[in-house]
Amino acid sequence: MINKSPVGDPSPPPAVRARGLRVRRGASHVRGASQVRGASQVLGASQVLKGLDFTVERGSVTGLLGPSGCGKTTLMRAVVGAQARVTGDLRVLGAPAGSAALRHRLGYVTQAPSVYLDLTVRQNLDYYAAVLGIRRADRASAVAGALADVDLTPHADALVDRLSGGQRSRVSLAVALLGTPELLVLDEPTVGLDPVLRRDLWALFHRLAAERGATLLISSHVMDEADRCQRLLLMRDGRLLAEGAPAELRERTGVGSVEEAFLRLVDADRAREDADARGEGER
Repeated sequence: MINKSPVGDPSPPPAVRARGLRVRRGASHVRGASQVRGASQVLGASQVLKGLDFTVERGSVTGLLGPSGCGKTTLMRAVVGAQARVTGDLRVLGAPAGSAALRHRLGYVTQAPSVYLDLTVRQNLDYYAAVLGIRRADRASAVAGALADVDLTPHADALVDRLSGGQRSRVSLAVALLGTPELLVLDEPTVGLDPVLRRDLWALFHRLAAERGATLLISSHVMDEADRCQRLLLMRDGRLLAEGAPAELRERTGVGSVEEAFLRLVDADRAREDADARGEGER
C-alpha cells in the first residue's frame, strides 16, 4: 500500500514536472520529473516535443489527450525514462526522469501487449514479480494483491490467450501494479475496448487514485474520455495547447464539451501558425 505523508511533513514534489521539454528523432537520453519544464524531443531535424511545460499533481487522474501522432507516446516514454535525446528539465516524483531510484516507484503500460499469451495470468505475474526483484517469499502475496486490484482473481489460472481484450488489458495493468507504484503511466489503455469495458477500467483507475493515493497519467485520442479525468493535458503536433480541469477548459473556451474546447484551441493554434508564416514571408 502506498504511504501518504504524515500531517506536518513538507508537501512532496509533484508526480511529474516538465519545463522546456524537447525530444529529437534518434534520441537516447532522458531526465525525469513529475514536473516538466521546456521538454522537447527532436527527430532528426524535426522536434517531436516542442518545449513542453506542465505539472501532474500527486494523487490525480490526469488525461493526456490529442490526435494520433501528436507526441503522446513519446512524452510518456520520456516520463518513464525510456526515451532518448530529451532536453529540458523533467522530474518524476522529485527525481530526474530515468533515475534508477524510480524503477520501483513507476508502473508503465504500453499500447502493445506486455504479457505472454501462452502463460496463465498468475504465471505472467509471478514471472514479472521475479523480474522486478520481488523476493520469492513475498511473490505470492504481491501477485495475489495485483490480481485483487484489477478484479482478476477468478481468472488467475486461465491462459491469457483465452481472455477477452478487456481482461488482457487488466493483466498488463496488474503487472504494472506489482510494485505498488506511486505513478502509473498508461498509454491508450482503453483503445479497442467496448464502452462497458472502458467504463470499468476508468472506475478502476479512479479507485487506485482514491484508495491507494496513486497518480495516473493516461493517454487517449478519444475525446469523450476527457470528462473521466480530473485534469487534462491537451496536445497537438508536439505542443501543449492547454492544461486544466475539464470544466476549466470548457469555461476558458466558452463551449459545452472538451472536444469543442480542443477544436477551438486547435483553430486558434492554426491561426497563430498562419500569422507567424505570413510574418516570416514579409521579412
